[in-house]
Amino acid sequence: MGRAESLEGKMSTQDPSDLWSRSDGEAELLQDLGWYHGNLTRHAAEALLLSNGCDGSYLLRDSNERIGLYSLSVRAKDSVKHFHVEYTGYSFKFGFNEFSSLRDFVKHFANQPLIGSETGTLIVLKHPYPKKVEEPSIYESVRVHTAMQTGRSENDLVPTAPSLGTKEGYLTKQGGLVKTWKTRWFTLHRNELKYFKDQMSPEPIRILDLTECSAVQFDYSQERVNCFCLVFPFRTFYLCAKTGVEADEWIKILRWKLPWKVVVISPPEGDQEKGLEQRIFRANGRQVGLFEIIAVCVKLCH
Repeated sequence: MGRAESLEGKMSTQDPSDLWSRSDGEAELLQDLGWYHGNLTRHAAEALLLSNGCDGSYLLRDSNERIGLYSLSVRAKDSVKHFHVEYTGYSFKFGFNEFSSLRDFVKHFANQPLIGSETGTLIVLKHPYPKKVEEPSIYESVRVHTAMQTGRSENDLVPTAPSLGTKEGYLTKQGGLVKTWKTRWFTLHRNELKYFKDQMSPEPIRILDLTECSAVQFDYSQERVNCFCLVFPFRTFYLCAKTGVEADEWIKILRWKLPWKVVVISPPEGDQEKGLEQRIFRANGRQVGLFEIIAVCVKLCH
């Protein structure tokens, strides 16, 4: 493992997961940071913070976008937000701040724990979530392994899990019968979009099942700014955010939750004419054909 040169000299440009520089010239390992979780995925980070963390719990992990990019994952009540931390080769950038050492980076979170996102959300970093947690070494013993046969093969064992992508915040919603606009508190968890009278209300006014939603898109028919709509077979819901950035964030995460997704995959070289692409449609993890997609779309439109 290399040593970092002093800040007055040339700083190391090796992989930041191996080394962060310190002002005293000594090397300090990123892996030694108790709340750095390495290649923990976004899904696993959300599961950890939502199930075992609390409001203000946070952790640092590798971003899956590219080497040198990290993600600070923070629990904000019932949702988890993710912020980029970028390694430039000489320093680490977080928002408008730049840090030359791991010590300065950690000190920043201890002394200035307030984060404000582009949407205006304020989050206080309270509890770093440790990578190592004491666990009991207790296992159940297998006493019975039934001989019952299901007729299924290993090809039928497809791993599936709902996306934990979460979001919450106030949106202005148009009424169903009376077309007035009222501000409601919305929470998104798994495939459920709930809205409440306000943030303190214990019970939701309604729960929308996103597996029934066919489209999420910007809307310009309501003569309101930052407006978007969710299309269901029984009704179209019109919602407005405070800013265009916030509306765009809601649309992106809601679209990700939709059961019908189109995945475009480039074919192996020589399989098709140059420039063509193979389009694979998936619904809830199952590969389906184009005509089945069309049939569902026609059904939703009637």
